[in-house]
Amino acid sequence: MNPTIKVVKTTSENPDFLFLIETFDTFLWERYPELKREYWGNNIIEFNSNVFIIYLDDEPVACGCFKKYNKNTTELKRMFVSPKARGLGLAQMIIGELEVEAKNQGFEIMILETLYKQIEAINLYQKVGFEIVDNYEPYVGLTNSICMSKSII
Repeated sequence: MNPTIKVVKTTSENPDFLFLIETFDTFLWERYPELKREYWGNNIIEFNSNVFIIYLDDEPVACGCFKKYNKNTTELKRMFVSPKARGLGLAQMIIGELEVEAKNQGFEIMILETLYKQIEAINLYQKVGFEIVDNYEPYVGLTNSICMSKSII
């Protein structure tokens, strides 16, 4: 039987989103314990009404959001797919939803930052059209960061 997939637009106050990003943070700090002090402040989520969650058989398994970076640019944040749900195309689904929403809000460019060990994430972002660019603020000078950009118009 095929799993039921449901995509929900919500806010950063959604308990399922908070659960997913807590799981994501645990994963990141286990993988990069040496970077927690340097990067922790970049992972604070203020109230955000541009959050998408994917449910697989009513269980939250993937999330992502974006926030305004400047007048024309939005930044992709907190992309995560739980390990048991990887390989189903859910990350591409979330990115697609976020791009459509950002475009509908008038943004033209989407940027993101990931860490150099996130090879799977870098490959995914390149697969959906992101290109590596010079690091933008607040990641300028942080050699562990990989910044990427994509036109969404």
